[in-house]
Amino acid sequence: MKLRLFSHQDTAEKKVLLRVDFNVPVKNGEVTDFTRISAHRDTISALLKSNAKVALCSHLGRPKGKIVPEMSLSHVATAVEKVLGHPVKFCRECIGPEVETALASLSPGNLLLLENLRFHPQEQENDAQFAASLAAPFDVFVMDAFSASHRADASTNAIMKILPSFSGFLLEREVNMLSAVSEAPEKPFVLILGGAKVSDKIGVVEHLMDKATAILIGGGMAFTFLKAGGSGIGRSLFESEKAGFALEMMKKAREQGVEILLPVDVVAGSSPDTSQGERIVPADEIPEDLMGLDIGPKTAELFANKAAGARTVLWNGPMGVFENPLFEKGTRTVAEGVARSTHNGGLTVIGGGDTASAAKKLGFDRNVSHVSTGGGASLEFCEGRQLPGIMPLLAE
Repeated sequence: MKLRLFSHQDTAEKKVLLRVDFNVPVKNGEVTDFTRISAHRDTISALLKSNAKVALCSHLGRPKGKIVPEMSLSHVATAVEKVLGHPVKFCRECIGPEVETALASLSPGNLLLLENLRFHPQEQENDAQFAASLAAPFDVFVMDAFSASHRADASTNAIMKILPSFSGFLLEREVNMLSAVSEAPEKPFVLILGGAKVSDKIGVVEHLMDKATAILIGGGMAFTFLKAGGSGIGRSLFESEKAGFALEMMKKAREQGVEILLPVDVVAGSSPDTSQGERIVPADEIPEDLMGLDIGPKTAELFANKAAGARTVLWNGPMGVFENPLFEKGTRTVAEGVARSTHNGGLTVIGGGDTASAAKKLGFDRNVSHVSTGGGASLEFCEGRQLPGIMPLLAE
């Protein structure tokens, strides 16, 4: 999949609208995590070097088409300045005369941050008229918000029918890395799946089953597979309506020669936020009063060794409730195995969302080839879907 990437000639001396994802955590008016802002640094720097007037547009939170002061991007402006080391002018609108005035007063090679796109209900309706208003003051559009590319919004889709449009560097890297692991991965290819629900991963499994060498299943979703196979899972998470899919998936894997590894032991506790009383028990004999909250040490070592021997790894979903230190060891141990694959020249990709959060919290984000900035977008891309924020940018 090759995207139409902007060049210096495309943007030099132009008025450029850049779609970023600054949907970042804000507490008491302060940004608490700069990751998504930093991810756009290369694209923004290149545009500024082309002496363009660059306006950044994004959403923040879910204001549902209303002005919500707590979700104003004015809270993000200072953080953007800090990350980029460049002044940022803020505009309290994203369309209309205020934007035109702010852009006119902006010197070439400088930045303007527009107000939250979702203060207008037409943004999430992919409204053509709103897209036209958004595009009106600009010469060029650059799409760099991979994590919003699975949404057909005015700023991620309709606008590309109006302005000459190009991919930014972040979007290009995401597409290249996720394509490498989901289209023709070098084998052995190990797919690691975790998180809470089987239902979140069905599309990925169906799309990648025939490409995988082994599928390692941990996290809460593992208990649906274990229960479907007849194991006692205590009070662990169980999606009864997905038990049939779990059995069918295991049957299909056997038929295709794909190895499926389920937990052999788990760390059990009374609740995800418990501070004591955790026990290591066999995965098929979890006491009735407990729930599995992490893969156990035997499973973690098994999974880590399998990942370490892979040439390609795609990991989506933590192995346990990593937010609680009692239940982070499984995720950490598997990460060590993935890091060994990276060190040995393997291509290793973390599929965004909670896995990316775990990677940052536990410090293994630097030991993989790529950590995706997209949660839902990463999943949908790896399901083989055509994403509305990417398809208009395919090179002809």
